[in-house]
Amino acid sequence: METVVSGIRSTGRLHLGNYYGAIQNFVKMQREYNCYFFIADLHSLTTHPTPADLHGNVKQVLVEYLAAGLDPEIATLYVQSDVPEVAELYLYLNMSAYLGELERSTSFKDKVRAQPDNVNAGLLTYPVLMAADIIIHRATKVPVGKDQEQHLEMARTFANRFNRMYKHEYFPEPYAFNFSNSLVKIPGLDGKGKMGKSEGEANAVYLSDEPEVIRKKVMRAVTDSGPTMDNQPKPQEIQNLFDLMKVVSSEDTYLHFDHLYNTCQVRYGDLKKQLAEDMIAATAPIREKIKSIASDGPYLRQVARHGAIKARESASKTIREVREIIGFRSF
Repeated sequence: METVVSGIRSTGRLHLGNYYGAIQNFVKMQREYNCYFFIADLHSLTTHPTPADLHGNVKQVLVEYLAAGLDPEIATLYVQSDVPEVAELYLYLNMSAYLGELERSTSFKDKVRAQPDNVNAGLLTYPVLMAADIIIHRATKVPVGKDQEQHLEMARTFANRFNRMYKHEYFPEPYAFNFSNSLVKIPGLDGKGKMGKSEGEANAVYLSDEPEVIRKKVMRAVTDSGPTMDNQPKPQEIQNLFDLMKVVSSEDTYLHFDHLYNTCQVRYGDLKKQLAEDMIAATAPIREKIKSIASDGPYLRQVARHGAIKARESASKTIREVREIIGFRSF
């Protein structure tokens, strides 16, 4: 069975874009592949979070992924810092990662612009840590978005360089992988691009949002003055609302409002009220699971411990073999 590895950001709550995009694919993948899903708390240190924020964010992400359908009895779900072998492999890979190639990384350049007063070594070597996360389990498939493809290419570079340096074909090449033929793109409520936390809180509907919060967000969504002629093409901000409705509403509801728009009878207030209620209904089961799991401390500790044990079993085997290949010997 092929191995899949994917990192999960340790900051931020899950929104509809995450759920209908990556997470539903993860839930399917875990039944057909040997999956490792980790919460990337080591990566988050590049932004210097406070200890309370770091732990709280990790817990929230763990809770929400469990509520969304990841099964710790099937997949290996773990916290990155619970597997010290990752940091050891990161150290070894850093010895053959060169300054020039790291400085050319697009994400490094972006981070330098975004946080000029905190250009730390972790930002520079971020792709090396990402490579360690992947190849520690000798994964061949990595579900990533477009923004991570350069990092995955660098992971292949580091894996192949290790193999060449030590004349040992040990690490396989990891490749980008999507479980479905096309990723679901969930638009935001700002009338522009995709749903995401980076675009502002009001742009995203989170799985843990209470009904009244969802209603307020949707009612503030960007609209125009309405169509002036039959079958008029929808501008982007209106198309976004219909695309959201296509995901969370029934087909009859979607067709009803589409007909009203095409005949110049649509009332955006009614459309947004319906969309909000359908979002509330779609997220209700997950929202209730989030509340239930978040209050079950013993279960969360059990999941984290179980995941760490499974991940370390794989990682420690890799480190033993890597040490042997490099030439480390115990006296």
